[in-house]
Amino acid sequence: MKQLDGTGMKRLHREWRRRSEGRLALVLDDVQGPFNVGAIIRTAAALRADDVWLSGRTPDPEDTKVGKTALGTQRYLTFHRVDDGVHAIAAARAAGYQVVAVELADEAVPLHEVRLTEATCLLVGHEDRGCTPGVLAAVDAVAFLPLLGRVGSLNVATAASIACYEVRRAGWTTPR
Repeated sequence: MKQLDGTGMKRLHREWRRRSEGRLALVLDDVQGPFNVGAIIRTAAALRADDVWLSGRTPDPEDTKVGKTALGTQRYLTFHRVDDGVHAIAAARAAGYQVVAVELADEAVPLHEVRLTEATCLLVGHEDRGCTPGVLAAVDAVAFLPLLGRVGSLNVATAASIACYEVRRAGWTTPR
């Protein structure tokens, strides 16, 4: 077994691109850490997200610190700037997305149990405070990522990455 070269990687991923029919989007609602935003952008581009809504004090993709972790992947995404999370949810819905907040909340269900649609938009909130009550009331579903260890939460970029992958994985394994 050997590592793949550039051509080998393209062949490997080509089949998965063909099998990925649904649309994926993100709302970053007041995610303030530029390195977190950059990491989320890179994952979103790697998993072929279409749209990213930035709200609140989320830094722009052109921010130098965002760029350090995004590594130029911003060019593969379409960004929308809105005032707050509720407006971002409305815009995502207008674009045809089901909006699912990823949050540790009392009525949240495991993400793998959410009935996802052809177009899913994941919403993540502030690194410490998470999603506001108004945002949670406005989304179509609230989901969490089940954790097994003694750590009760994940970094927002890590949680967004796992959630994006789960949406894609569900599309590969579950007929919609």
